[in-house]
Amino acid sequence: MERIPCVYILASKPNDTLYIGVTSQLPQCIYQHKHNLVDGFTKKYHVHTLVLYEVHETMESAISREKELKKWRRQWKIDLIEKINGGWVDLYPSLF
Repeated sequence: MERIPCVYILASKPNDTLYIGVTSQLPQCIYQHKHNLVDGFTKKYHVHTLVLYEVHETMESAISREKELKKWRRQWKIDLIEKINGGWVDLYPSLF
């Protein structure tokens, strides 16, 4: 399986709980979140909708972007999501 560094944002529903993560295997990672195969925040708070992802050339740049986004104010994150995915549509099916 090809490894592609990505930063992603999951949401429980529009304008609700957000989760920011980084991975090199986005489809597999999101599948695990959606099926509660990963214990932790997303399982506890039912955060399963992929609302945004960014592809990066290296894991280092993806990790740096993840850290940057985690420091952002909540409204900035919402604005970014709405700019790219205004309908808060689940992008997971588009990965295939």
